[in-house]
Amino acid sequence: MKVQELKLSMTLPIIVAPMFLVSGTELVIESCKKGVVGTFPSLNGRTPQDFERILIEITGALERFKAETGIEPAPFAVNLIVNKTNPRLIPDLKLCVKYKVPLVITSLGASKEVVDTIHQYGGCVFHDIIKKRHAQKAIEVGVDGIIAVAAGAGGHAGTANPFALLDEIRSFYKGPLVLAGAINSGKGVLAAQNMGADFVYMGTRFIATNESLATDAYKTSLVSSNLDDILYTDAVSGVYGNFLKSSIEKSGIDLSQKKEEDFSDLTAQNDKAWKDIWSAGQGVAGIKAISAVNSLVDEIKSEYMEALNQNAAILKRIRSKKRL
Repeated sequence: MKVQELKLSMTLPIIVAPMFLVSGTELVIESCKKGVVGTFPSLNGRTPQDFERILIEITGALERFKAETGIEPAPFAVNLIVNKTNPRLIPDLKLCVKYKVPLVITSLGASKEVVDTIHQYGGCVFHDIIKKRHAQKAIEVGVDGIIAVAAGAGGHAGTANPFALLDEIRSFYKGPLVLAGAINSGKGVLAAQNMGADFVYMGTRFIATNESLATDAYKTSLVSSNLDDILYTDAVSGVYGNFLKSSIEKSGIDLSQKKEEDFSDLTAQNDKAWKDIWSAGQGVAGIKAISAVNSLVDEIKSEYMEALNQNAAILKRIRSKKRL
């Protein structure tokens, strides 16, 4: 799939971010049906066999949807951790080839071998970055798009202001660019486009949907949280990211003390850390309710159209005063 084909298949330029233990088949399928790219980490399948079963379920459901409705769903994507410590990379990559996954999102390492393998069957590769040098390395290995993960994004995130990060990347890269970080609404989508992005990542907002694998307690916490309830730390996974303070405290850690040994005990139990410590971006303040993917995308689309109309009205006023 070419990037232009990707754009044409989408009703909104939104990629629902791949979220560990949250992005399940239902979230992916319903997102694609509504014309936004649904994604999931390959590691959400606990074994390669589980991952293959997920691929079969998603591809089958989307093929049936197209046959029954005549509507082309948006493509789905798989997130691969490209890191020497990931023993699943090669077997999961082979399955991506077998099922011709339209879009592969690579993280924690840019690999020419992975990119070339995906390109051989016509797939696209987007790579997520938090710094200029990461983007340059990804471009060197031939990726089709860059995902700029700015400050405030849920899970693993950078610290760069989105204006500055996009400007810096656009100074040397003219290809497809995705912006991630606290984007919740249609107005945010349009703002990202006005800043120079082609697509946006939305993660946290889609956790609070009926279709996500998050627990009810997790979803409810998102609705009741605000910006001050987010902690940026590397203590959970060894890589800096944003997490809900309340979930850390429920794990028995007193944040007022911040004892390193407490976090070390948590990190040592990595599976428990990711299960009990809940990722969330700074955009939680904009989440007011738990909803179905169908109604959420409709809401975002309505906001997007309203923002377009507002921009048109502003432009009309300026032109009427002959200032352009």
